[in-house]
Amino acid sequence: MRLGILETVGLAATLIFAIPVGLYGIETFLSGNRLLGGGLVIVAVLMVVLPRRLTTPADLPGAVLERVVGRAVKEPDEDDEDRDAQ
Repeated sequence: MRLGILETVGLAATLIFAIPVGLYGIETFLSGNRLLGGGLVIVAVLMVVLPRRLTTPADLPGAVLERVVGRAVKEPDEDDEDRDAQ
């Protein structure tokens, strides 16, 4: 699945926070505190997965913007690329 520019930036921002939580969860899990470590890993995974799956009212302006940009900027057709190569 392709991500738009805004979705890619949003995913990068989420990963900035989710990766340290996940790493701390793994370290905690391996040091013997299985419940806390496993819980932190689950939280890190949910930080990445839930925003991609849930649509909130705050997401609607971004979705509209993605559609407008997608309609305004079209990818070239394969026929156009073939003509340019000749």
